[in-house]
Amino acid sequence: MRWLTVRPPGNPDQELLLMDPMRSMPDPKTADLVRSLVAQGALTPGVMATTDCKGDFESLSACGVEFIEEPADRPYAVEALLRDDSGNWFSLAQRKR
Repeated sequence: MRWLTVRPPGNPDQELLLMDPMRSMPDPKTADLVRSLVAQGALTPGVMATTDCKGDFESLSACGVEFIEEPADRPYAVEALLRDDSGNWFSLAQRKR
């Protein structure tokens, strides 16, 4: 696989991983499978950490962000799932301490 990791200026704790399945997979069939899994919500392209999942859910929902799952308690975190305008879904997670 090939990918690019970037950080916003002044924020050393945040990393974004960018990759194109068509250039990172061993063959086009595998790349199409990865894209299909992302589109179906079976493979997430990202996780965003938060200290207040329920509060951020409320704020983002009020701004029009489309959530596909409200905050829920999981063994590892309080997690909500959202979609971007391209159909990709992301996890918004508040780690349990």
